[in-house]
Amino acid sequence: MIYLGSHVSMKGDKMYLGSVEEAISYNANAFMVYTGAPQNTRRKPIEALKIAEAQKLMQKHNIKLSNVIIHAPYIMNLANPSLEKRNFAIDFLTSEIKRSAEMGAGQIVVHPGSAVGSSREQAIIWIAEGVNEVIKKTKDLKVKIALETMAGKGNEVGRTFEELKGIIDLVKEKSRVSVCFDTCHTHDSGYDIKTGFRDVIKHFDKVVGKEYISVFHINDSKNERGSRKDRHENFGFGEIGFKALLEVVYHEDFTQIPKILESPYVDDKPPYKEEIIMIKERKFNPSMKEQISQKAEEK
Repeated sequence: MIYLGSHVSMKGDKMYLGSVEEAISYNANAFMVYTGAPQNTRRKPIEALKIAEAQKLMQKHNIKLSNVIIHAPYIMNLANPSLEKRNFAIDFLTSEIKRSAEMGAGQIVVHPGSAVGSSREQAIIWIAEGVNEVIKKTKDLKVKIALETMAGKGNEVGRTFEELKGIIDLVKEKSRVSVCFDTCHTHDSGYDIKTGFRDVIKHFDKVVGKEYISVFHINDSKNERGSRKDRHENFGFGEIGFKALLEVVYHEDFTQIPKILESPYVDDKPPYKEEIIMIKERKFNPSMKEQISQKAEEK
């Protein structure tokens, strides 16, 4: 069995319950969600999230809590040269981890940070210091901090496996840190996901250790390899391609690791149900976008 799902929303009156309902509508057995808007710090009270109802529905549909992924907001930068802004990132990530634990999630995906106004070496040190402080503030919780592989836009840290290793090496409690492996990001950063995924994993294992991978973001890319642009494409429609992405999903070393789709919408409609069908049937549907567009027009 593979654990496959997508990003889903959490909004309105149903909140977390609505997230689970959306995942079920895609025939998913995993999903990823923000605890609130990724661009700000406004969050609803825990008691408003409908956590008990959501978990009851998950149990009914055999969705394990271990396959619920939280994504941290983009507004945090653990590598910011400003101590005040780094402390803000630490405090907000701490609160997000506490919310994740209340929701029953076992990990939160975090963009490591951006080396603005400092060297990448210093940025790695600040990120690790921030992760250590967050872990210290949440020492009674088991939520992992999953550092995401990055495409390398601007001054993003985490473009190479060596940079992720640099952070992890400085984290004191290794059991609380992991890696989110994003296929679009690693392709855009220069790794050969299209024709050499197994070799990429061998390299990752040598540098970081494949046991650190706790979640995959399964995304195709609009860009050529090494572009450092980070523009996602629908599954099988981009530069990586269907065959290569299917190899990632079904790689024998990662059968127990959740795979999360972050594909662009088609005419404001989520493509995830159709993409999950293609993946499970292992058959590419070149007309998928047109079919979604047609359904959107009919509505």
